[in-house]
Amino acid sequence: MARKRNRGGDAPIRRVSAKDTAATPLPVRPGGGRRRLLAGVAAVAVVAALLLAVRPWRWLASDDGGDAGGARVQLPLPAARLAAAGTTPDDFVGAEACARCHRAEYDTWRRSTHGTAGGAPSRAMVIAAFDGSEIRFRDAVVIPTSAGGSYRFVVRQEGRGERTYRVDGVIGKGHMQGGGTQGFVSRFPDGTYRFLPFDFHRESGKWFCNTEGRSGRGWEPITATMALADCGDWPPARVLGDEVRYTNCQSCHGSQITVTLDTAAARLRTRFTSLAINCESCHGPGRRHVQLVQDPTAVAAGDIGMAPLETLSKDGSLGTCWSCHALKDRLRGGYLAGEKLEDYYAIRTPQLGEHAHLADGRVRTFAYQEGHLWSDCYVNGGMTCTSCHDPHSQGYRDVAGTPLASRFDDRQCTSCHQAKAAAPQLHTRHAPASDGSRCVSCHMPYLQEPQVGTALRYARSDHAIPIPRPQQDAAAGVTSACRGCHIDRTEAALDAQVRAWYGELKPVAGGIVAAQRVATMSDRREAAATALRPGERHTAALFAGMAQFAERFLAPDMPDVEREVIARLDSLASHADADVRALALASLHLAAGERGAVRRRLAFHLRSLGGEEARVRARWSLVLGFFGDRARSDGDVTTAATIYRKALEIEPDNPRTYQNLGVALSQGGAFAEAVTSLRQSLSLDPQQPLALVNLGIALSSQGDKNGAIGAYRDALRLNAHEPLAWFNLGNAYFELGRQGEAEAAYARAVEADPSLPVAHFYLARTLANRGELARALREVEAGLEFAPGDAQALEAREKLRQLMAGGGAK
Repeated sequence: MARKRNRGGDAPIRRVSAKDTAATPLPVRPGGGRRRLLAGVAAVAVVAALLLAVRPWRWLASDDGGDAGGARVQLPLPAARLAAAGTTPDDFVGAEACARCHRAEYDTWRRSTHGTAGGAPSRAMVIAAFDGSEIRFRDAVVIPTSAGGSYRFVVRQEGRGERTYRVDGVIGKGHMQGGGTQGFVSRFPDGTYRFLPFDFHRESGKWFCNTEGRSGRGWEPITATMALADCGDWPPARVLGDEVRYTNCQSCHGSQITVTLDTAAARLRTRFTSLAINCESCHGPGRRHVQLVQDPTAVAAGDIGMAPLETLSKDGSLGTCWSCHALKDRLRGGYLAGEKLEDYYAIRTPQLGEHAHLADGRVRTFAYQEGHLWSDCYVNGGMTCTSCHDPHSQGYRDVAGTPLASRFDDRQCTSCHQAKAAAPQLHTRHAPASDGSRCVSCHMPYLQEPQVGTALRYARSDHAIPIPRPQQDAAAGVTSACRGCHIDRTEAALDAQVRAWYGELKPVAGGIVAAQRVATMSDRREAAATALRPGERHTAALFAGMAQFAERFLAPDMPDVEREVIARLDSLASHADADVRALALASLHLAAGERGAVRRRLAFHLRSLGGEEARVRARWSLVLGFFGDRARSDGDVTTAATIYRKALEIEPDNPRTYQNLGVALSQGGAFAEAVTSLRQSLSLDPQQPLALVNLGIALSSQGDKNGAIGAYRDALRLNAHEPLAWFNLGNAYFELGRQGEAEAAYARAVEADPSLPVAHFYLARTLANRGELARALREVEAGLEFAPGDAQALEAREKLRQLMAGGGAK
């Protein structure tokens, strides 16, 4: 199954892996007249750029790098917070409650892709073979089996005891036209539902696993040449629900999924209404609606407790779908349908860092349908998802809502583009009714998701809806729609044919061209004039260009950043889009945030945000967090700490930013400051097991072993299954000479996370110290499964073998 990106928690933690959410576990990453007209437009643009460059900008002219009178301008504290969640799991009633009044819609939905997207294991739901046939790895055999309605995977691996994983939920049913899959989740002792690494590909009939994060080869069919540990989700670690401690797919594979920390039980608690995508996933909670429609007075007053989705704006309608059908960065946890998506997630910010989309919206790595935001049908039209997709049946329809029998029916497009309908071959240049004459064949071709690889088909229709440009597409690494059919012709020949048919093609949107160009530029001033376009209407392309600019040309507190760069960012800081506005403000803050005049502008913008303040602050902090995390991954913890402190100026009550700052300080050896920062994080949110682990590491590094032990035990009181707490507790005991307690703690660590190699190695050390050489060797080999190149572990294995050969085995 694809995994959703979840780059951040309640603060700008950009990726959900143990190494990012906790400190290192050891206490010691283009004739004629038209062309002239276009040239004239370009000249106007150049003049506008020059005017921007030479405009006096009085506030900049007064900037001498400091503040008048020497006093540092203080940025205003937040005047607003993101609204507290008003929706709870108990506000949802389930799809069956809707059926009482909306039987036709319910019956249509129940047979749909959403209605059969997942559920409890059963003969009707499971498409994979659970018949006892072996799935063979190089070093393991996995047997999917079923009996009495129970579905299980039995894992047999040399040197390990037999392990059985019960299937507690089924995700997907292989529905997707471009290649569909089915996955399986199992409930774990810590309260999580975890994806098992054995996925089924319906089209090929093959079991496969996702190797991203390990061997990096994408999705690969399981063969006898593959090690079990090549699977990125082995042992199972990806969870159902939006829990930043673990790799996850957010809350998209089911309805009303929540994951919370149950401190009374010292574990996590996962709740969901259904593993299908139910009515309330789109319409929001139904309990109040069900109650009110039984009250004639309320109905007469027009209050039915639920807003009709047909009344939503273009972006409001899209937001209903983006809750699952888009990459997005998490601003805070707890989202449930009915809440405002923009209070919980940022849609554009995934362009930072990994650049999931190309500048024109096509997928570069792995993404969903958010390429729609680049399409001309959206940018210059009113197209939403439901313009083509029936929300109940997931069938196809025209813009007036008339059902269409096929996903390839041209009326999806010609109901708007009516001039093309009378004689389509004059436009398509292909025989009528042929595959090449279909609108979607050329403008929405199925393209393989690049990060998946090529071993298994997993192609998705291109929702950026581009014009085929064979040579340009090839240069961007995209298989053009022409090449997708005419594999016997070169891209150059296909490009020549397109131009012979159509002449000069519609120009690529200026914002897209700018975002493409800035990625190859080396001069900051030229790049700013190209990418930082205050009047740009193509918001997705604008953000992509701004992201490229910020990553390539900005750094903390730059003494030489040009005034025209600052002026352009300042202008973009008033953009209507919250993501664009936040990126502009964060860029200003990052690069010139210590200049007096710039700080006054930042303060001005903060006071001018009005009802958008909390959303912009959260995104601003998220962007700064990305740069802080990048610096920390590069080993520059001093710069990371500087950036985290900037983020705290914007969200001074964000516990995860304090935790990130504490980790950076600890990694830089400033343990006392780290302790202070981590304690501040915990004062804001005491229920953070990993913050307590990081506090323990900082205390231990100061020599306070007993304080560290107390912090680790406090973490375990919150979540008794936290492997990093057990591991570091073992370290503390070991350093105090409490060998037995260290061994027990290390054993709990590897039980909670068998893929933590260092815990296996340290457990082996304690076992070897008391002569348990055979058990020590097994632990070293268990760790080497996940760290096969660890030189010290390889040396330890050899020494243990020699000792055992000499008669020292026990």
